[in-house]
Amino acid sequence: MGITSELEANRVQELDELLTILKPRLLEYISKSDPNSSNYQSDSLGNYQEPQFLKTQFFKYTEDELTKPVANTDELFAVIDKVLQYSVNTWNPGFMDKLYASNNPIGVISDILLSVLNTNSHVYTVSPVLSVIENYIGRKYASLFFTNNKTTCGGLTFSGGSWSNITSLQMARSLKFPDTKLKGNGNYKFAIYTSKHCHYSVEKAAILLGIGANSVFKVDISDDGSMNIDSLQETINRTIKEGYTPLYINATAGTTVFGSYDPFEAISKIAHKHNIYFHIDGSWGGNVIFSDEHKYKLKGCEHADSITVNPHKMLGIPNTCSFLLIPHVGNFQTAMSLQAPYLFHGREDDDDENYDLADGTMGCGRRADSFKFYMAWLYYGYEGFQKRINHAFKIVEYFVTQIKQDSRFKLIIDDPQCFQVCFYYKPKSYKSHDNTDITRFISRELHKLGKYLVDFSPNPTAKPKENEERGEFFRVVFNSPILTDKIIDDLISSIIKVGKQFEFEN
Repeated sequence: MGITSELEANRVQELDELLTILKPRLLEYISKSDPNSSNYQSDSLGNYQEPQFLKTQFFKYTEDELTKPVANTDELFAVIDKVLQYSVNTWNPGFMDKLYASNNPIGVISDILLSVLNTNSHVYTVSPVLSVIENYIGRKYASLFFTNNKTTCGGLTFSGGSWSNITSLQMARSLKFPDTKLKGNGNYKFAIYTSKHCHYSVEKAAILLGIGANSVFKVDISDDGSMNIDSLQETINRTIKEGYTPLYINATAGTTVFGSYDPFEAISKIAHKHNIYFHIDGSWGGNVIFSDEHKYKLKGCEHADSITVNPHKMLGIPNTCSFLLIPHVGNFQTAMSLQAPYLFHGREDDDDENYDLADGTMGCGRRADSFKFYMAWLYYGYEGFQKRINHAFKIVEYFVTQIKQDSRFKLIIDDPQCFQVCFYYKPKSYKSHDNTDITRFISRELHKLGKYLVDFSPNPTAKPKENEERGEFFRVVFNSPILTDKIIDDLISSIIKVGKQFEFEN
């Protein structure tokens, strides 16, 4: 008697039915947020909902919940409709809250292909095409940065910029001090150097590797938010006298708050002088490399030992897609590889590339995120990425020009270096120099309108004088490729309108 399955009798037919029902829903959802669509609704961004309310919409809290399958597709798609209804619609140009923006059509297609393949790109035998593509696109990508090492450079994907940064610190320790792979930190008292505006993943990396957060030394910044070179050199000298072993300098291309670029050329000289591993966290701003007009901001990046870059941010690749790029791709295995013959069967020719990609990481299972980047680069080309980046900078320039004409807006950085603009909005009737209350009020009310989602931040380093502005300020990110001057004009007028509401209520 044969064994049959009643679970998935005809998967092709089932998938066809589900996709047929889903497609018009997705197109309607996206069209509501596309200014070029006749179905466009400016308030389609989505409204803030409390967690308790959302629980009532999705969970029945009964004993048989999730025990039995849904009765029919109508019940299933009722849930999907609610997911779309109550989620933030990042396709809306008003989504200016975080460093990433909406997906794009080719991104949806590439994600579907990855879901259909459902493979693990850890060893070549199960992901032959995807492994070859990742090696190819990693080398192509890295060659834009490491212009002196175009034949040896390469890159691998990791699950977000934080893990790319964490991996870079592991590489620094393994490559500079190979004995730590067997003995751990031992008697070493390692020191890590980064600016006061660095991403928090630098400290997390130090914690994870047993180096400790107290061994991360935060270097002062200059007026434009970039790392101060004199302070870096002084900090290194001081820590050496205190018995530390300098290990790693983290520089940033596009800091999270101000979007500042550190002086990479000067930092590389200091790193070389003290034999310190030099990493650039370009998770946010590294992809200006695709703009002939703006890539000068990365001058000196070719001297780095590694660079983190996230295509899912500035280039609109589907989340997540983060690369760690290095000038000598073989160093991935040098720093990470262990003998695991049950999984990694080795290369027939030692001169060949490594196609068992997980052997160059500290993990195993990995999604082929590089495929999404490959498809987008294939679809848009270098020229398409360049147009996207240059458009964003033009929008930033337009916004800054407009608000400089209104004394109620006060820029934190007069000349923003990346896609975000940091500013206070302060009506004349608002007498306090602490702007936190009005900033939060305007941000919250804009979200309630379903038109704009903008972020705010405390100044991480400011020590204002008695009559200077302080408190939380707006950090608005202009990363959507469909932003126009009309949308920017409406954003400004909306801020002013909600600001008047604050004046009335207070």
